[in-house]
Amino acid sequence: MSDWVLKYADARGEIHQQVAQAASESEVRERYAQQGFLIYSVRPRRVARGLSTEVSLLGRRKKLNLEKFLIFNQQFVTLIRAGLPILKGLDLLADRLTDPKLGPHIKTVRDEVRKGTLLSEAFRMQGVFPKIYITTVMAGEKSGSLAEVLDRFITYQKLSLAVRKKILVSLLYPSVLIFLVICLIVFLVTFVVPNFAQLYSSMSAKLPAVTQILIAVGTTARNYVLVFFGALVLAIFLFIWWSRRESGKEKLDALRMRTPILGDIWLKYQVAQFARVLSTLLTGGIPLMQGLETASDSLGTVLLRRTLDKASKMVKEGQALSGSLKATGIFPALSIDMIEVGESTGALPVMLTSVAEFYEDDVNTRMTAALSLIEPAIMIFMGIFVAFVLIALYLPIFSLADTIH
Repeated sequence: MSDWVLKYADARGEIHQQVAQAASESEVRERYAQQGFLIYSVRPRRVARGLSTEVSLLGRRKKLNLEKFLIFNQQFVTLIRAGLPILKGLDLLADRLTDPKLGPHIKTVRDEVRKGTLLSEAFRMQGVFPKIYITTVMAGEKSGSLAEVLDRFITYQKLSLAVRKKILVSLLYPSVLIFLVICLIVFLVTFVVPNFAQLYSSMSAKLPAVTQILIAVGTTARNYVLVFFGALVLAIFLFIWWSRRESGKEKLDALRMRTPILGDIWLKYQVAQFARVLSTLLTGGIPLMQGLETASDSLGTVLLRRTLDKASKMVKEGQALSGSLKATGIFPALSIDMIEVGESTGALPVMLTSVAEFYEDDVNTRMTAALSLIEPAIMIFMGIFVAFVLIALYLPIFSLADTIH
């Protein structure tokens, strides 16, 4: 007999986690499924405690191409609405997918469904599909409206992708500008400055202090450029390794929140994502507790996930969602007020959608305003640096000219 960590939901939608003893994973699933529980995951106890963390540090989890996955779902919904059985729809799509990452998983899902496995469970077993998608499929299976529920998921993902692309496009020009500025600085310091240093050395000219400092920096940088490059690569590698750890992620989240202007934008983007996911799940018939857990897992931030875990416990104890989120001290006051109105009027999913739309628009507006300030700041910095280098390098020439006259 082995110990297994079991996570499941009861008939009221409350999430539970406990350790069960059984000979195999299938035995645990069958035992609790017969009692009417909705099984989320069953893992060996040792994996739940330590091994999963090591795996996440040593190897990246495979990611699907979200746009191709959405195309698959659109085709799947079309086939279901045309009256085809789920298995037949999977048969038709699995043999026609050209994506090397998605195709094998869909074929495995089809094979599992053919064996009698539930569609949501077959997707969950692959370990690559988003939890919100698995929960959505599960809701569609229970309600008998799989096509409608998947439609809502597709709509959510399209909106999310549109917002993400808009932000990435906004960041593209400043990123290119910063890269070019860095290249210019490296060229001036490692090539131009050392050449002037050789010129002044051959002339035995007396150099001002600012020129001496610049030449010392330039010659040192040129002599140790490979060492600096290696140290930079090592520092980036160590930073990536540290940022993948739970403690590192939480510290980075706290740093992001404290960053002026950008911290507020980042927090509002996360709140918009949370509200959009929770609204989609509640509209699909998922209970609030289960929806909160799935929405929390969908966020890419450890700090907010832990915050939402605390809020979920308070909701489980009978407190209102708005009051639980307010107690965390992180969510913006306006979002809490809007959620409170949604709870009091019985229109929480609709109000959550309004929260998401409001903060998505706010993020776009603030991001545009911030970038409009960043671009001239970069240009001003580049101009000051180039002017400093030119003055420091040509000042001795002006002094020599005065001496000759």
